[in-house]
Amino acid sequence: MVIFIHGFGSNGCSLKARLLKEYFEKEGIPFISPSLPYIPKLAINTLEQLINSYEDVHLIGSSLGGFFSLYLSSKFNLKCVLINPSIYPYNTLSMPKIQYSFFDYSTFSWTEKHINSLKDFEVLHNDIIEDNIYLLLQKGDEILDYNESLKKLPYCKKIIEEGGNHSFEGLHFHLDSIKDFFNL
Repeated sequence: MVIFIHGFGSNGCSLKARLLKEYFEKEGIPFISPSLPYIPKLAINTLEQLINSYEDVHLIGSSLGGFFSLYLSSKFNLKCVLINPSIYPYNTLSMPKIQYSFFDYSTFSWTEKHINSLKDFEVLHNDIIEDNIYLLLQKGDEILDYNESLKKLPYCKKIIEEGGNHSFEGLHFHLDSIKDFFNL
């Protein structure tokens, strides 16, 4: 089972989620991309329940979903692919305010309590199993500094591309290497 974990304000029906779903289903590999609540503790609780419901789970996380994937990978000893991950989301998402969902432009309140709760899922370097991690970075990410990922995860398998953006342009070129990393 491959579980895709979307980023902040996104959802399980995003372009990236649909691309991954189409690819893995074509390959005959079970895949889900749940639309997670914006409250970090609820999102993690949902993901832990899903992980406990399936065998042979692999994670793909993008942006904030990469942060959650790193935490869950360490907790459950799972392989994960991190796509332009947010390494310190409590810094990059640190402004409490009204946020918009990218799905339907509905609003939700992002509070100091939500920001602080992200620290509960911080993974210390000693708890990271870098052999379980495949890092996909684009230097042109306009939201996150790719160097933070390199500092936190210096020894994992990685692809670093010039240009690109936060969405990770050209992800479709890496789908076979993701599947191979998962040994699927």
